Amino acid sequence: MTALSRSLRYLLLQVRNADDPMRQQEVHCFARAFDCDVSRIDVFDLLSGVPSLEYLSHFDVVVLGGSGDYSVAEGGPWLPAALATMQELFDISKPTFASCWGFQAMAKALGGEVVTDMRRAELGAIRIELTQAGKRDPVFGQLEGAFIASMGHQDIVEHLPPNAILLASSDTVENQAFCFADKPIYCTQFHPELDRQSFLQRVAAYPQYVYKIAGMSLEDFARERCQETPVAATILLRFLEHCFGEPETLSRDAEPGEPASDR
Repeated sequence: MTALSRSLRYLLLQVRNADDPMRQQEVHCFARAFDCDVSRIDVFDLLSGVPSLEYLSHFDVVVLGGSGDYSVAEGGPWLPAALATMQELFDISKPTFASCWGFQAMAKALGGEVVTDMRRAELGAIRIELTQAGKRDPVFGQLEGAFIASMGHQDIVEHLPPNAILLASSDTVENQAFCFADKPIYCTQFHPELDRQSFLQRVAAYPQYVYKIAGMSLEDFARERCQETPVAATILLRFLEHCFGEPETLSRDAEPGEPASDR
């Protein structure tokens, strides 16, 4: 799996302000989760525009993560174009993994509903349980029936897109992960790319959410609500294996800006 993950080119679509301290941290988190060098990950800022289809063709995998300051439910002048990019990723069947904000954006772009609901907000290490479809899924089916994952959100995917397959739920929020039967696209409300340390770094960058959602200090939160999530951490590499199979099927070490191998 290391040879596979290190041979790919990744594009991270970010929704973060220029002064957001988590801009580079997010790149390093995905690099660690994919077991690849950070140089394999390019970044495109969706707040400033959208990537062309030609540009997207240069990458094997697209990933989306969190956003410290922007809400899919609340919208913004840049959001319709960003959502159109999500639809394009779906239409061209680009291997895509979306967590947190990305999960909500993909759901919204493909016909789902996203709402803000503080009563169902979640922050910390949360128990996730697979659905029956999740237990049969080639990516999620190899996990334990229930596992712990880190998350922080107050926007909720109320309704999944048409034809989406629900893979996992928590006690508070039904829609925690979904995919499509005929597309290499997986989306999770939780953050499989974060370990305990990086999750705490992320939370510390936005401390207002700790008291707002968890009702406690950052120190108490770290002690009581955070833990390592080793099962969730395996999801991204399982996703690559599902999408690409054996490393021998891939082109080798394309330089940035070179087209990825045809599939």
